[in-house]
Amino acid sequence: MDGIPVNSGLSGDFDFNTLDMNNIDRIEVIYGGSDSKYNVTGALGGVINIITVKDRPQGWHFGAGITNISYMLGPYTEWDGTKRLPQWQDLVDTQKLELSLSHGSAVGNGTAPYAFSAGIHAFANRAENHYRYKDSFLGQIRRKQFNEALDVGGGALLAWNFPDFSTLIFSVDAYYSDKNIPATGFSSVVGLQNDLTLRESLMFEAPVFLRDDLSVEASASHSWARMDYDRFGMPFSRHDQQGITLINRWAWYPLTSLTLRAGWDYRYIHLDSTGAGERSRHDGGLYLTAELSPHRDFRIIPSIKAVSDGKGIVPAPKLGFVWTAAPWLTLKHNYFRSFKYPDFEDLYWSGGGGRGKADLRPEDGWGADLEAEFRRKEVLSAEAAVFGQYTKDSIHWHRAIGGYWEPENIGEAAFFGLDTRLRLAFPVSWGPVKKISPALSYQYLLSYLLSYGYTWQDQQRIPYQPEHTAGASVDVSWETGSLLLSAHYESIRYYSTTNLIELAPYLLVNLTLNQTLGKHLTVFTALRNLLNQSYESYNRYPMPAFNVTTGVRVYY
Repeated sequence: MDGIPVNSGLSGDFDFNTLDMNNIDRIEVIYGGSDSKYNVTGALGGVINIITVKDRPQGWHFGAGITNISYMLGPYTEWDGTKRLPQWQDLVDTQKLELSLSHGSAVGNGTAPYAFSAGIHAFANRAENHYRYKDSFLGQIRRKQFNEALDVGGGALLAWNFPDFSTLIFSVDAYYSDKNIPATGFSSVVGLQNDLTLRESLMFEAPVFLRDDLSVEASASHSWARMDYDRFGMPFSRHDQQGITLINRWAWYPLTSLTLRAGWDYRYIHLDSTGAGERSRHDGGLYLTAELSPHRDFRIIPSIKAVSDGKGIVPAPKLGFVWTAAPWLTLKHNYFRSFKYPDFEDLYWSGGGGRGKADLRPEDGWGADLEAEFRRKEVLSAEAAVFGQYTKDSIHWHRAIGGYWEPENIGEAAFFGLDTRLRLAFPVSWGPVKKISPALSYQYLLSYLLSYGYTWQDQQRIPYQPEHTAGASVDVSWETGSLLLSAHYESIRYYSTTNLIELAPYLLVNLTLNQTLGKHLTVFTALRNLLNQSYESYNRYPMPAFNVTTGVRVYY
């Protein structure tokens, strides 16, 4: 978030439920392990940077919204075989409330957009998650239960823009949830989980610092998270995480043909967990990147980062080439090393039928990609990339002798693929319609699992990796609103490394409509899974059938 890594030190993941969507300005995606912009250690497949709203318009502004999700009604069968009639309360299954208040003040001399801006935001969700789904084993229609949730979140931000274009930003975010966690997607065995997180960060950015050809950005952040989990028949568990992250990035422009970037990052993690014990770790690294242009249309970008967890230093080099072959065509080529330390769960977990291994080696690998970008004014943009990556020492959990789940460095895999995206934009004058923007995407992914005795000839696929993924959309916009029709397809996926259990392919079609009424009011409707597809995100985790989201937002 805003260039600061926020993945959990315990499990390595990130809970997107903690985000307030209305506080997001934009989302930046950097594909591949060749990220030389943020140089985040452990980004094996890419970086998703969520950039929050900083500058607020001048004056006071208030926003509010309320949303409801309705699930398709119909009869269903209980697990005991009882036939049930439609449950009308599923029409008001889930509600979300959003509130925001902000203020911005202008600079007197006009050298920066705003001298000062502040904002607070909050949201609350009530979700019963009582949607109907098809039981893939018995072929019966059931109604989801034991997955109810309540959560609240919010935050505040203060930003100062100084006359020299530098910016100082302080932000704080908090989140609390109380939810049921079924043992599997079908199970009636429920765990009760409470999550509480708190993040604070202080950031400083100066595009010109001390001299005209030097820029700097620095940040300090602290995070605290608690997760309590209680399930009948299992001991109560509590997991407390503390994290401190310091980042400093510099850019020097000594020549028009040369840019030097350097920086460092440091992270301290302390974990007090009933499952992993009391643990702490220091990690981080130093990096140096050069952007050299021997010709105005060609750039060479070598980069090296020295990564350490206090026990040794590992170099992670990258090399990139960018060639502007024509005003409408850019070619990019990258080579990179991907490297990631094990998470605390992998190293130290104990209990609940699982145990970590303290002698695990980091995940390591090499990759390359070649990408072409085509731009034709504002009408056409297309991208196509071929990529490959080899990973060794990948960490996999498996059921060992004695029935325990434990991790091993037996993961060895290779990926080869093609990723293409095409976007068009046609200005039109069809009544109120001003623009039509169709888009297509397709990804081919060939994966090889080279562990557990498998070889290239066995052609074993990586679990949950579809070979074919495709998407299509049409965005129709007018002065006061828009309509978006989109489709997403995934081919067969495999549940396990043996490739014996298949998850069926599925096609999702969604329709979203936004309409502004007057100056202050917007109404919106989203129809999801229009084809009423029955599908599973993971084995035995069924997803909702056709459902409708309706809402209204007020902005003043």
